Amino acid sequence: MRRFLASGLFVILDIIILVLVSYFSLYLRFEHLVWDHYFDAVTLSLPWMILAYLGSLFAFKVYHRMWRYAGSRDMIMLCLATTCGAILYWFFTRELDFNIPRSIYIISWIIATGAMGFTRLGFHYMLTGYIHRLQRTSNRIPVLIVGAGDAGAMIAKEIISDASHKRRIVGFVDDNDQKRNFIVQGAKVLGNRNDIPNLVKSLNVREIIIAMPSASAYDIRKIVEICTPLKCKINTLPGLYQLLDNQVSVSQLRPVDIEDLLQRDEIKLDTTAIAQYIKGKKVLITGAGGSIGSEICRQVIFHKPSQIVLLGHGENSIYLIHQELLKSFGTVGTDIKPVIADIVNREQLDEVFALYRPDVVFHAAAHKHVPLMEMQPRAAVINNVQGTRNVAECAGKYGVDRFVMISTDKAVNPTSVMGATKRVAEKVIQMVGKSYKTKYMVVRFGNVLGSRGSVIPLFRKQIREGGPVTVTHPEMVRYFMTIPEASRLVLQAGAMGHGGEVFLLDMGSPVKIVDLARNIIRLSGFEPDVDIPIVYSGLRPGEKLYEELLTAGEGTTHTKHDKIFEAAIEAMDVDELEAKLQILMQARGDEAIIEALKQIAPAYRSNHIPTVEGALMGKTMQEAKIVVVGQ
Repeated sequence: MRRFLASGLFVILDIIILVLVSYFSLYLRFEHLVWDHYFDAVTLSLPWMILAYLGSLFAFKVYHRMWRYAGSRDMIMLCLATTCGAILYWFFTRELDFNIPRSIYIISWIIATGAMGFTRLGFHYMLTGYIHRLQRTSNRIPVLIVGAGDAGAMIAKEIISDASHKRRIVGFVDDNDQKRNFIVQGAKVLGNRNDIPNLVKSLNVREIIIAMPSASAYDIRKIVEICTPLKCKINTLPGLYQLLDNQVSVSQLRPVDIEDLLQRDEIKLDTTAIAQYIKGKKVLITGAGGSIGSEICRQVIFHKPSQIVLLGHGENSIYLIHQELLKSFGTVGTDIKPVIADIVNREQLDEVFALYRPDVVFHAAAHKHVPLMEMQPRAAVINNVQGTRNVAECAGKYGVDRFVMISTDKAVNPTSVMGATKRVAEKVIQMVGKSYKTKYMVVRFGNVLGSRGSVIPLFRKQIREGGPVTVTHPEMVRYFMTIPEASRLVLQAGAMGHGGEVFLLDMGSPVKIVDLARNIIRLSGFEPDVDIPIVYSGLRPGEKLYEELLTAGEGTTHTKHDKIFEAAIEAMDVDELEAKLQILMQARGDEAIIEALKQIAPAYRSNHIPTVEGALMGKTMQEAKIVVVGQ
């Protein structure tokens, strides 16, 4: 209702402006020597002038614009509309043979455009000033915005222009010293990131908004580290690649999370190479409802395959990812097919592959919960080994071009049943690859933030319950990668493989789990060991203190991508492996299964402690290359 009233008000104002402008332009043209027939001609042409200008304003949707958010684009559309109106006015009067000097059209156009723009900008600034006064006199949350660039200005503009927001802007901070003391949307740039603690204290800031979507991961981390101890709410914007058309809105703000502390700079991908094997192709993803599988679905559909098959045995998880993709990508032209099937059921898989005939397969289905698989080794073998073999052989049988299996760093010198079964699965992929033309490859990486079974959801749950937060060992370290980052690198590795490769993703620097726990507690608004205690529970079955990405016998070689390496995997005898696999599948009882796993993966031993040889031992991938390859 308010919108219609505002539009009606502007229509009335524009009519008044046009009437006044027509006579004023005549006066300016002839000063006091206004000829009667010119005056009469202008008077008679007024309805046509109003019709031409208002019709153009409506056609360019000037009356549909929210002038409280007025910007340069809105003013450009107003100028285009009045220009079109002036041309139509000239056309009508010429056709109707009104005797009006040509200069009148130009003068009236200039004055009308200026007057209409003035009324709208005046409305904008009057409303902004009113809201500023309202904010200063009302009980609103004092907000400090980090980043005085375009994103920060857009956020501030929306907060100021909309009285429903329960915030008031007290100022900006920006590391560009040239912006200091500048006024942005009525608020001053007060300093840089180092001034944040003092500003929070002096201005009683209760919320900090980090509006820097294009900033590097390093800068975001440093700012978050400064803000976290300040005991005020911290919100941030998604990264630039996550913003739709680079449009920023208050609705996109989200709380700062542990991912913001651990994230790395945006990975550059060869999108052309990825598109070449995905665009217009049929893609099948196993484990599509899982944390990794669902993200691979999102990344794959972005490259516009002709069809994407979402395969999983959990109906609810498949339903959720199916609905999400339909909502977000339903118009891109990709046929999205949800399929409920179990990879251990070979007959089911044959039917799925025969029906859909995929060109590309991403195999993300797996049992990956380490302690649980220690108690259920046969379930791990059936799903991770036999299930993988089923999918791989169906891919070869039905002419799949590329097959990418998701593996884990726990497959290296495994100390768990889960890790051992994934190492065996890697060997199965290499064995199957020798019998088919399909390009089989494996991508091995460490922990991903927020995935099912990872430590971060557990920490969050424990914090919600008031603690304590349980850490297995004070020296335990892990490599972490965000789910989107890992998934994008999986797609990139799929474009690079020629068959038989085991790719390693650069996991960056390791993180102590206890430090991770402390950061999550602080981000939740508590103080570690004060509000939320941290207790050490001891290593669980199958766990290591350190994760590894290479065995002692493996080295790495560079690939075309600086975040992806290729492991030099030792050769194997296919017949020997086949015989050992038969023993494994026929084994009954935990001890027999574990012994059979050891025969295929000799490095598998319980309570294994990594040595410097072949283990990363808390080193980055680049450092590990020196250790392993430099031997």
